[in-house]
Amino acid sequence: MRVIIDRFEGEYAVCEKDDRTMINIKKSRLPANVKEGDVLVITGDVIKFDTTETLKRKRESEKLIDELFKPDKSLLHKPLP
Repeated sequence: MRVIIDRFEGEYAVCEKDDRTMINIKKSRLPANVKEGDVLVITGDVIKFDTTETLKRKRESEKLIDELFKPDKSLLHKPLP
């Protein structure tokens, strides 16, 4: 199962599963230095940090943010009414 760390609450990481349901995982069970937005792979009792998927998601998010805040150049040279 793959999950994304949504946030930390006390001694738990609140994680979102692929089906968008949430689960709580004790921080003590997590790999060291994980943070919000990181992707974890859970196999049985083993939890691993998924570097490749985390970087992929980060790049996709950065691209969306860049598109959202990219100026619309067609508006820059239009005369005011």
